[in-house]
Amino acid sequence: MRRAQAPLLASLAGLMALARSVIAGPATPDPCPPSLAQRQIPAGQESTATMAATPAPTAPAPSTSTSTSTSTSTSTSLADYRHRLRPTPLGWARRHHWCVWIEPGATTGPAALWDGRWRQAVEGALASWQRNLPITVVGDPERAQVRLLRRRPPVQNRRASHGRATLMLVEVQRGESGQPASPWQIEPQVTVQLSPGQGVPAMQATALHELGHAFGLWGHSDQAGDALAAVPGSQPVLELSARDRATLLWLQAQPGLTDPIPVSPGGARPAAGPAPLAPGAN
Repeated sequence: MRRAQAPLLASLAGLMALARSVIAGPATPDPCPPSLAQRQIPAGQESTATMAATPAPTAPAPSTSTSTSTSTSTSTSLADYRHRLRPTPLGWARRHHWCVWIEPGATTGPAALWDGRWRQAVEGALASWQRNLPITVVGDPERAQVRLLRRRPPVQNRRASHGRATLMLVEVQRGESGQPASPWQIEPQVTVQLSPGQGVPAMQATALHELGHAFGLWGHSDQAGDALAAVPGSQPVLELSARDRATLLWLQAQPGLTDPIPVSPGGARPAAGPAPLAPGAN
């Protein structure tokens, strides 16, 4: 009797597993699959020299809003700062979904306190952007387009800074191991260096600013109350302003990156280092 029951029980178990999969529906695609292969943008297409020598087109300025005070003086302010942004030569470095990796810190010992404060500041800044953009934090840097490093940027052009974002464009194939890889596609890859040597509010304001560059706002606002202000005000900006959000909303509606040369699967180039297309932004 027991031998006769075994195949029946196995069949019932299989039917139950099938029913569970049908109820659950199809698996949600991973928004941050790992990089399986990476190759350089073709030499001569877009280089650092090209970026520096050829002024990229800028966005048209938004409409202005005018208010008149009781003293009849008139002040004009722009609703956003899209006209101060600069695209890459291949288009706007924006994405519908970003994957972010944060460098792990110490969890024990004397460094744990300082590393924890740095992480707190970074997560606070990231939360502000997550309220306006789909962003996933990942545990593997190969799954990320944005990588945050806990270190002070080196001096650049005789200028010291507590934060810097550096953009590169690469062609990437993504997918899970053992599964078919995605087609080659151009991605922005951004390295953000953030100094741990500040107070938490200052670190959070710096992270908020640099993450704005990382998510495609390659330019600066001329108003101190904006997260992307070129010159910060007396108080750290810890949340996105209305102008920051309006500029981001405009950016997300623009065309993204385009492939300069379609490459057939048989003509794939070997993996190579990424091609830097823009200087670091502070």
